[in-house]
Amino acid sequence: MLEFRAVRTLRDFVLDLALSVQPGETLVMMGENGAGKSTVLNLISGILTPDEGEITLSDRLLFSSGERINVPPENRNIGHLFQSYALFPHMTVAENVAFGLRCRKLPEPEIKRAVAEQLETMNLSELAGVNVGRLSGGQRQRVALARALVLDPDLLLLDEPLAAVDMRARAATRRELRERIRKTGIPCIVVTHNPRDAMELGDRLCLMEYGRLVAGGRPEEVLGMRENGLIASFVG
Repeated sequence: MLEFRAVRTLRDFVLDLALSVQPGETLVMMGENGAGKSTVLNLISGILTPDEGEITLSDRLLFSSGERINVPPENRNIGHLFQSYALFPHMTVAENVAFGLRCRKLPEPEIKRAVAEQLETMNLSELAGVNVGRLSGGQRQRVALARALVLDPDLLLLDEPLAAVDMRARAATRRELRERIRKTGIPCIVVTHNPRDAMELGDRLCLMEYGRLVAGGRPEEVLGMRENGLIASFVG
């Protein structure tokens, strides 16, 4: 379970919010560009540091301004999939998936076994030796997710996970992504601008505006708030 409460002064506003995500639950965050969604993910993963607040994951305190605790990103055991996927273009699929394990200095046989199992799970085994620069958007998305999941994370953060996927393949990739998330059984936060992604991936949806949560509930409930101008802009 994730418990997050943080304040962070940004250029145009002060981000000030609290949220929680249960094990096996997917929380979707929506909002206009610059609302603070990606900042929330970066605060949770440790890339950014809150001005004040507290972050707890699986009963482990990751950050506390009061107790002056700030666990480094590499020790938080969080899988973070960035909007650009942040894959290494000069590496093969297998090398990208193995990168985090090698940073942890695991024995090479253990790394090879874990990578092979993850590639098989993600239907990527036949692409193990292929350079990621030759892959489609959907394939790159699967590689990035495999790289995050092979670390057996306690939390999964996905920033616009389908942004680079071709529109023709998005529906199938969305279904596959939902299935993979469900199988992990860990808490997950997805940032997206796409209402269809929110409906099909999320158990809960929260709407952000200027660093604050302004609406929350089941995706169909929140997206049905047509009287809310921000929601209306998303659903047309």
